[in-house]
Amino acid sequence: MKTSSSASPASSTTSTTAASSTSSAGTGARTEQAATLIGGARERIDALDDRIIGLVQERMAVSAAIQDARITSGGRRVHLSREMEILGRYREALGKPGTALAMTLLELGRGRI
Repeated sequence: MKTSSSASPASSTTSTTAASSTSSAGTGARTEQAATLIGGARERIDALDDRIIGLVQERMAVSAAIQDARITSGGRRVHLSREMEILGRYREALGKPGTALAMTLLELGRGRI
């Protein structure tokens, strides 16, 4: 009988731990409240990422139209002074990582004609 009563608390502890880890699985949270908050915030981030991807794709299309017009008129594909303006704008708004982000956007927009 002593074995069954001592086994009962151990199995209930294991069940509680399993339930807690299941509810916070994938969030790294240690409480249900934190897991819920993180889950909701991640859904919002995913929605924002979808919007950002759509905007980047739209930016790429606009950039391609500009490049096409520039090349058709006898100009160069890339306008370096304009790119420097963009780099400066992103750097001012976001700091050093903004420069890297702007470079990535500029690279995505080049050569897609």
